Amino acid sequence: MSKALFLDRDGVVNVEKNYLHKIEDFELLDGIIEVCRTYQEQGYLIIIVTNQSGIARGYYSEDDFAILSRWMIGHFKELGITINRIYHCPHHESIDGQCECRKPEPGMFLRAKGEYDLDMASSVMIGDNERDIEAALKAGVGHNILLSHEAVVSHADKIIYSLRELL
Repeated sequence: MSKALFLDRDGVVNVEKNYLHKIEDFELLDGIIEVCRTYQEQGYLIIIVTNQSGIARGYYSEDDFAILSRWMIGHFKELGITINRIYHCPHHESIDGQCECRKPEPGMFLRAKGEYDLDMASSVMIGDNERDIEAALKAGVGHNILLSHEAVVSHADKIIYSLRELL
């Protein structure tokens, strides 16, 4: 079985910008490359799990998301990091109703588990919102880290203020 480093995208991989969908607006979060490299060297797959309600809201299309995702995978590859997969939820409950993939539901994690034969108990999630942690816990992810400047309480194992704290 493999183990994975699950990452939320907006606010963990890249600087949070409302409904980010353009390459020119993409800005890596400080420390993310080093964190990914560290985990990759320890044998973790790198998997991104991201809610993308901007698709349901009509702010950008699935194609826009796919273009940015392909670019991002290539950019990371140039930096020596393999992003094994990007899972996304294009839904929003007020538009599409409930779904199994929108965090805090565990659908994206469970799909990754099945497709990559993951040992969830040995896997790690880094999210910037409690719903990221809730979804990971529902999926059985064993180690959960919340990246937040505001949180003082979380179901995560650890709250950090900077990704550099993981290095």
